[in-house]
Amino acid sequence: MLLHSNSNPDSAGIVYATASGAITSGLGYAIWYSVVPALKATNAASVQLSVPVIAALGGIIILGESVTTRFVLASLAILGGIALVILSKPQRNTGRNVFPAVVNERRD
Repeated sequence: MLLHSNSNPDSAGIVYATASGAITSGLGYAIWYSVVPALKATNAASVQLSVPVIAALGGIIILGESVTTRFVLASLAILGGIALVILSKPQRNTGRNVFPAVVNERRD
């Protein structure tokens, strides 16, 4: 956009864009890192995958972009996968050794 011949960004616009990006990023990180300690590692990693859905929703709500079938299906797939991870019960140890060769080695 800066290389477009009809584009004349003014300094105030650049300052506002930079400040809004810095403020929202700072707030986002502050909120995220205050919540992370309460989450299990698997849940925290999975919840991060919802960022594209949240960004697309922001585009729909703030910018008035249209809701498409692709958006709905992709969001359902992403959120469904996150729900599967978060709602799944941890697997119990069945007592079987997954790597029997490693355990049976003798270390003298």
